[in-house]
Amino acid sequence: METNLTSNKSLLAWLDEKVDLLKPSNIVWIDGSQEQIDALKAEAVETGEMIKLNEELLPDCYLHRTAENDVARVEDRTLICSKNEKDAGPTNHWMDPEKCYKMLYDIAAGSYEGRTMYIIPYSMGPVGSPFSKIGIEITDSIYVVLNMNIMTRVGKAVLDCLGDSDDWVRGMHCKCNVDPENRWICQFPEDNTIISVNSAYGGNVLLGKKCFALRIASYLGKNESWQAEHMLILGLEKPNGETKYICAAFPSACGKTNLAMLIPPEGYLSKGYKVWCVGDDIAWIRKGPDGRLYAINPENGFFGVAPGTNDKSNPNALKSTMKGTIFTNVCHNLDNNTVWWEGLDKNPPTNAIDWKGNPWNGAESEEKGAHPNSRFTAPAVNCPCISSEFENPQGVPISAIVFGGRRAKLTPLVYQSKDWNHGVFVGSIMGSETTAAATGAVGVVRRDPMAMLPFCGYNMGDYWKHWIEIGETLDPEKAPKIFNVNWFRKDDEGNFLWPGFGDNLRVLDWIIDRCEGEVDAQETAIGYLPYAKDINLEGLDMTEEELDKILDVDKAAWEEELKGVEELYAKFGDTLPEELAAELAEVKADLEK
Repeated sequence: METNLTSNKSLLAWLDEKVDLLKPSNIVWIDGSQEQIDALKAEAVETGEMIKLNEELLPDCYLHRTAENDVARVEDRTLICSKNEKDAGPTNHWMDPEKCYKMLYDIAAGSYEGRTMYIIPYSMGPVGSPFSKIGIEITDSIYVVLNMNIMTRVGKAVLDCLGDSDDWVRGMHCKCNVDPENRWICQFPEDNTIISVNSAYGGNVLLGKKCFALRIASYLGKNESWQAEHMLILGLEKPNGETKYICAAFPSACGKTNLAMLIPPEGYLSKGYKVWCVGDDIAWIRKGPDGRLYAINPENGFFGVAPGTNDKSNPNALKSTMKGTIFTNVCHNLDNNTVWWEGLDKNPPTNAIDWKGNPWNGAESEEKGAHPNSRFTAPAVNCPCISSEFENPQGVPISAIVFGGRRAKLTPLVYQSKDWNHGVFVGSIMGSETTAAATGAVGVVRRDPMAMLPFCGYNMGDYWKHWIEIGETLDPEKAPKIFNVNWFRKDDEGNFLWPGFGDNLRVLDWIIDRCEGEVDAQETAIGYLPYAKDINLEGLDMTEEELDKILDVDKAAWEEELKGVEELYAKFGDTLPEELAAELAEVKADLEK
């Protein structure tokens, strides 16, 4: 065994137990040094686990393929193991912790025989920040080590920061046989523990990502009066040089990464508007000494979906992948030893290997070259619009919180909640309509409150209550204002009514104006709506009359919508906060007026 990098008793005792259980043939502490990381990359290339890409075109970039049965998160095998089932709530899968530990340890026993145990000390958030939390992940996968090294802050400095403390998240990952029948991703919130077996795919095995940064952290936040949210963080810099920060939550396929790295439209750029990316996926939020809410991005990289990322949809994301990146399940272009995916450009390679490892000719094949959920793991520092506040241990002050979904008819382009609790209601009723690709059924509303449905580590009724309690501690003058946006309104022919992409800045601009008290709004049953004249349409092929069509409240449609909200709320029984029941009743009454 290598020399221990720490004398922390709780950590060493835990490791002894795990060595006993897993029986590794070798043990390596990850110290975060460049030499060690480079050696692991070389080893992964030698064993065929990763392919080194063209050093001139994609310096220090690698390609990896997972098993065909292991390409995405598995929600039905993701468990919240609280002592009481009620604490996991109706929207999580639950198992009794004792029963679950036994099941997992039986699966994992001896699974490191002939393999190396890598011990990864990592910090979610800048090392030593008052926001940050420390985790230890043990894994038998070099791929996991190298991804965690991009996605988190890894190494000896983390252990120095931890010292003798017992406040760290225990993470055990075992590849085992990558058997889907025995694949489990389990969170034990009361024990600060995560165990993942039989997967080697990103979201299931990079335990700092959703497992820790959302499921465990949301539970820690409830107990410690802060919030872990599935939100991007962006800074909007106005021509006067002032930057205001927005946190925003969207379900998948709603353009979250695009918004986080938005490039302003030409008219705004020429005036000096800029957008700075603090984070593309997760925000940890807590009250600062001045009584305002501050947020950090606990991650250190982007774990982005590759297909559809291109020079038009998201040039900043694409540029982020140009060095030091690991690509997973994309297509390998053999002509120049680079990568390709659907939607990158209109020239698929003809001499290539697809994501399954088979020869692929993009000019002829019916099959996709890259898996639809193929990924890039890229260092955040590569992003051309990364915020200068990215490493700020105190976080950035939040002016606005934005919720959004994909609704063809119902939700206006943007509206503001009446106050904090109404804003919690607005977040709780979020949802998106399914597109044909997802389920076969089109236009079915999938509720995803605060975009946290798969990621909340405890009962969502209690989670909403936590939001309400946070609001009670805030001075209303300093609390972020809460908004809802919908870029996806369509006309009767199915055409989008709003251009989206960079033009979404026009809406963010209005949101900040509202936060600063610069513009009025009209009160409606669902909240405050903009006057069309207050959204800048300069340079757009759109009239104020056309804009008014996506700023309307259809009474009948909203009455129908609230029936769906009642169905959602009914699931929570007595854990539904009475404040939300009151908000629902008030919106119903206002609609009748």
